Amino acid sequence: MAFLRRVITCNGTVSTLLKEVHPSTTLNSVRCLSVTPRLDESEGWLSKLLMVRKIDTGKEAHSRLLSDTEKVFELCIHDVKPKFNQQYLENYKNWSNEVQCKDQTAKLIGSFKVEVGDQDQYVHIWGYDGWKHASQVLQLVRNDTSLNALVKDQEPYLRSRQNQFMLAFSFWPNPEPQVHNSFYEMRSYVLKPGTMIEWGNNWARGINYRRNNAVAGFFSQIGQLYMVHHIWRYDDLVSRKETRESAWRKPGWDECVAYTVPLIREMRSRWMSPNSFSPIK
Repeated sequence: MAFLRRVITCNGTVSTLLKEVHPSTTLNSVRCLSVTPRLDESEGWLSKLLMVRKIDTGKEAHSRLLSDTEKVFELCIHDVKPKFNQQYLENYKNWSNEVQCKDQTAKLIGSFKVEVGDQDQYVHIWGYDGWKHASQVLQLVRNDTSLNALVKDQEPYLRSRQNQFMLAFSFWPNPEPQVHNSFYEMRSYVLKPGTMIEWGNNWARGINYRRNNAVAGFFSQIGQLYMVHHIWRYDDLVSRKETRESAWRKPGWDECVAYTVPLIREMRSRWMSPNSFSPIK
């Protein structure tokens, strides 16, 4: 089996390698082998076509190679008791307004209710101007009396909550306030450790096939590590089906999928609607 892997990865020298072991073997006996070139073999013309840059591992932190902004994002996921959905939303709206009033550079990027997936779940995304600012907001939330009172009021409504600090991929659009009256899908992936650069190199190409409905792409820094979140915008479920099927008809999309699927350990999809106070709608 090791010999066969060597033959497949050394495309172009198949007959020579076989003759070293079996001199009577000819190239005709292995014509059934078909080797698909890896992306790096064709990356010269493909990179020029899609106008993307390859991310080299280098000697820098991978976060610096994958993101070109100082902005830090926080993902908050709250599971709510079904009978308290309305009370929870009102409470969170008041809490988020007060945070932004007391720190005017802290921004709620988006707030969503999960419609398909983990029901009675709410997803909130915040943006901060760097790690120092994120630390200041954490301190504010921890020490402010009125904010703590609102959190205390929220506790009876919750089943669980979690958060995560993230950076944005440089090749995804910036998550800006926008109004489309749309639905949003957040696809979340837990990757195998050590594969984030490879993921970035493939998606720097792949995003070009679906840029029209791309909203944001993040990768985790604190919380669940080696986690990626892609957020897409659709008019409805039919629009989602048509958009995804259209991508498969574009040459190159299949390669993006083929080379990123082996990097994934877990994946999850959430179909979401924006809450009334969400800047992204």
